[in-house]
This record gives sequence, structure tokens and C-alpha cells, in this order.
Amino acid sequence: MPELILPGKEVTFSPDEIIVSKTDTKGIITYTNSTFCKVAGYTERELLGQPHSIIRHEAMPRCVFKLVWDFVQSGREIFGYVVNKNKFGDYYWVFAHVTPSLDNNEKIIGFHSNRRVPDKNIITKIISPLYAQLLEIEDSMPNRKDGMMKAFDTLVGILESKGIEYDEFILTLKG
Repeated sequence: MPELILPGKEVTFSPDEIIVSKTDTKGIITYTNSTFCKVAGYTERELLGQPHSIIRHEAMPRCVFKLVWDFVQSGREIFGYVVNKNKFGDYYWVFAHVTPSLDNNEKIIGFHSNRRVPDKNIITKIISPLYAQLLEIEDSMPNRKDGMMKAFDTLVGILESKGIEYDEFILTLKG
């Protein structure tokens, strides 16, 4: 099984801290809390108005982000494990809960994300090898979009073989 290689050092935060951010419908940051700023290494001023992808780590499979966007843009919440990169090139893992923000007419006006400290055993035993496999598939194609779609189809196939959807898969993982 392939191994996920993460350059830099791991940044951690306390289990009693929650990273919070809000974005508009295009993924532009409209709110951050102090924990997000501290872990990501940016000031609030540096983050507000930036795409949330400012913290995207290259070791995070694009097909997983496609799945997240598919869920939240359809009005559904989603949980997932994400590796992010801070301002200094170091990385941090989170267990994310992303929900759409709705106006009074139930129209999506943005997204809200709470991130907690993830279970390290789940990261090591399940998520890291899975993400390494998905990245390998993404990188195997000459076209980035084709690679992402091939990895996405692989992920969907894994879930279908287990007879579960992504959120159930994530919420039932045990380290």
C-alpha cells in the first residue's frame, strides 16, 4: 500500500480547541477564529477575502474535495479527514465538519466548517494509505481533471463495495 509523504513538521492543536471558518459560496473566507489563525500561521487580515484553498496541502486528494463540494453544494453536511498546509509549509490534520449556511429562504449563502483534532490511529492506519492511493491515481493521468475523476470513481467504487456512503464510512472508522 502506498504511503502518504508529508514534508515539513506536523503542527498540532489541543483537543479542546476547534478551528472555525466560514466562506461564501465560492469558497472565499469570510470568518476565521483565533485557533484557525494560530494553527494556519496567518493573521485574520491575511485570511479574510482569500480562497479557503490557501491552506490546501498538495497531499490532499482533489477527488476528496470534489466529494465535499458535491455534498455541501447539494445542501448536505459532510465529515472528513483533511490535511492542510500552514503559511510556513508545515502540515496539520483535522477532522472536519462542513455544513452549508442557509438564508431565511433555505438558499445556500456560504459554508461553515468546524475542525477538531483527528484520531491519529485512523489517520495512520486508514486515511493516509487511502489518500496516498488516491493521489497515485490522480497523478497517473496526463490530464489533472481526468486523474481527479479516475480517483473519484475509485473512491466511489470502494464505498459501493462496502455498501455505504462516504459520510457513513468516515463516521464509522475506528483506529
